[in-house]
Amino acid sequence: MRRLSSNKASAEQLSKGPVVVVPPKHLMAPSGANEVAQAFEAARHEIEAAEIPGTPPTPPETMVTDKYAYAFDIDGVLIRGGRPIPEAIEAMKWLNGQNPYGVKVPYIFVTNGGGKTEKERCIQLSKQLEMEVSPGQFICGHTPMREMAERYKTVLVVGGEGEKCRHVAEGYGFKDVVTPGDIIKDNQDTTPFRKLTKEEYENSRARNFAKVEIEAIFVFADSRDWASDQQIILDLLMSKNGRLGTRSETFDEGPPVFFSHNDVVWSASHDLTRIGMGALRVSLEAMFKAVTGKNLETTAFGKPQIGTFQFATRLLQQWRKDTHGIDSPPDTVYFVGDTPESDIRGTNEYDQHSENNWYSILVKTGVFEAGTKPRFTPKATVDTVLDAVKHGIEREYRKALKASLDLPELAHAIEE
Repeated sequence: MRRLSSNKASAEQLSKGPVVVVPPKHLMAPSGANEVAQAFEAARHEIEAAEIPGTPPTPPETMVTDKYAYAFDIDGVLIRGGRPIPEAIEAMKWLNGQNPYGVKVPYIFVTNGGGKTEKERCIQLSKQLEMEVSPGQFICGHTPMREMAERYKTVLVVGGEGEKCRHVAEGYGFKDVVTPGDIIKDNQDTTPFRKLTKEEYENSRARNFAKVEIEAIFVFADSRDWASDQQIILDLLMSKNGRLGTRSETFDEGPPVFFSHNDVVWSASHDLTRIGMGALRVSLEAMFKAVTGKNLETTAFGKPQIGTFQFATRLLQQWRKDTHGIDSPPDTVYFVGDTPESDIRGTNEYDQHSENNWYSILVKTGVFEAGTKPRFTPKATVDTVLDAVKHGIEREYRKALKASLDLPELAHAIEE
């Protein structure tokens, strides 16, 4: 894989978020992109001869649109409990050209989930959706943390299964990665009610933490043991300069703590939502306040943070250019999510700052509960991800038809 050349990246790009990582050409299927105007011109002639105006014709070939694109959350939108939501596979087929409009639509995936490398997540999602997903169109919650590798040397990485998050952090370039297991191995009294399994003990790295200064704490994925992980994080937050076994008199000398996202709940295989990393963050802040009497300042990445959407914008632009030959930003990005507090809020707020339009679509297959009023209002609410895809494609078709035929009487129907 290659990175976007630092010679081409502006100072503004580098300051706002991580540089897009683009997979090699041979990993990305070519599309043979053409001007979308040609497709709509052909459609226009057939529409004029059609008996019912507005009915999409059967196109002679499939074109790649340069006018719009899609971005998807994953859990609760495409996947639930490790299994694809029934309409998800059909929705992807629509985007890949199997639709009445004869259009292929570029898309990316933006998830707050993590705990694995982007490559591993893409392999998993490819199997679930029965299609190829490239790392060049995928963002995990912790993907932007790669930028921190140059700032911090020795870091504590929390969450996930086994050693996976350590491997992710090392892949990002962090030079000295510590896990809670390493700390417990050095001093088993650190967590009175947790003992390492034989496998955990063998995988954990032995070292003398009395001589180690941990410079930052990163929660890469959901904790598998809240009590132990929070105990270790609190020890560091109340330490002198990140040295375990010490106590600061002012409780403001500990390392900073970063969370890969802030979702309090998420959609799993259970009928009801489950608590997530945002809940751990709230709990940690409350405990720090209870123990020290001071407020704890933490930092979260992921949605709804503006930086994540800026990163998504650059990723999408690079993906469209390298895969579809489109060297311009789309006029509209349709973001499909299931969580009003992160997906919808982030999309709506970014739409106010972005040069192009970001259009939020809420689906009812995840966190959002039908019959309730979302705290942050989407541009559209639909039942499933397939409905979301159809909504955007049909909306764009009507817009293009109006522009092509210049029929003022259609103006009201084209409104959002």
